[in-house]
Amino acid sequence: MAKKVQITQKRSTIKRPQTQILTIQSLGLGKINRTVEHELTPQIAGMIKKVNHLITVKEI
Repeated sequence: MAKKVQITQKRSTIKRPQTQILTIQSLGLGKINRTVEHELTPQIAGMIKKVNHLITVKEI
């Protein structure tokens, strides 16, 4: 069974590069304190690494 992670957006995307805004949107976020669950695949791990200063990640 693949690991699942819970991703919560903690900081705003205002004045951030367009690539970071699109990454946040592709994770299913977009508003502060919104939380989503994803399976930890290499693609999701790469997105988390790209915007780790805007989110918090918790393994479940």
